[in-house]
Amino acid sequence: MRQQIVYGWNFIFNAEVSPLRHISDVAVRHYVLQALALMWAVCFAIAIGSYTVLAISVIGHAALIAAAAITVATYTAAAKKPTLFARGSGRGSDGEHD
Repeated sequence: MRQQIVYGWNFIFNAEVSPLRHISDVAVRHYVLQALALMWAVCFAIAIGSYTVLAISVIGHAALIAAAAITVATYTAAAKKPTLFARGSGRGSDGEHD
């Protein structure tokens, strides 16, 4: 396992082993390696950010779905049993008003 890690590291970062060794200009080779490093850093940042924001997105969507469900339930109750919304029909009320 250790040899595989060392080989992988050298394959990517060692200029004598990497496929970038075929680029004769050292400055261009370095620039290409830096561009690839930046690309990978941005990709990992986007991936980790999306994983982090996923939980917030799920909670937000659940709240929207719950609000829609409560609205449908309220409209359905109002259409089928409008007396539920009559004044004085709450708990502890005997139907008289002050």
